Amino acid sequence: MTNLFKGEDGINRCTWCRSSQEYIAYHDQEWGFPVKDDFKLFEKVSLEGFQAGLSWRTILEKRIHFREVFKGFDFNLISNFTEANVDSLLQDSRIIRHRGKIEATINNAQKAQEMVKQEGSLASFFWRYEPSKQPLDKRSTSPESIALSKELKRRGWKFVGPTTAYAFMQAMGLVNDHAEGCYFRELVVKSRNDFTVPE
Repeated sequence: MTNLFKGEDGINRCTWCRSSQEYIAYHDQEWGFPVKDDFKLFEKVSLEGFQAGLSWRTILEKRIHFREVFKGFDFNLISNFTEANVDSLLQDSRIIRHRGKIEATINNAQKAQEMVKQEGSLASFFWRYEPSKQPLDKRSTSPESIALSKELKRRGWKFVGPTTAYAFMQAMGLVNDHAEGCYFRELVVKSRNDFTVPE
């Protein structure tokens, strides 16, 4: 039971979310539930890149500002960002001011447009990497996340290492890593059973 804590509402949750109400809300409402909206997928892979070397809580607290300055993570709009946009973002203290990560997001937006042309949607590409069997042990990478990272890099994406790819897979529902006994684990299973994988 070390991976669980009981909240004030009497519900067992994954221990990692206990540090703040914002974390609990993210755990209960988002983490692990399957997603096929392309802009949400792009947002998550972008924010996971910004998280590199930081905590997810830091990113979560700034997410509303990231959404504002990156146009709701509409990659069709971000792909047109210029050096002037980069300079402006580097002055914006509401987000993570890291030139490499900002430029990677713009680059990846352009690559996302190419992917949609080639694959039909981001969702149809990403969901190919759902493992045939859910992992039983806690990990930071998997064979699927390593393969996903390798393919994204081959296509020119940046800040998409295997650990980043695995965290993305956990969050977007390709992997259900809610702890055994977590109330939300079974809700995620049900949501996945009701979910149609994009073709």
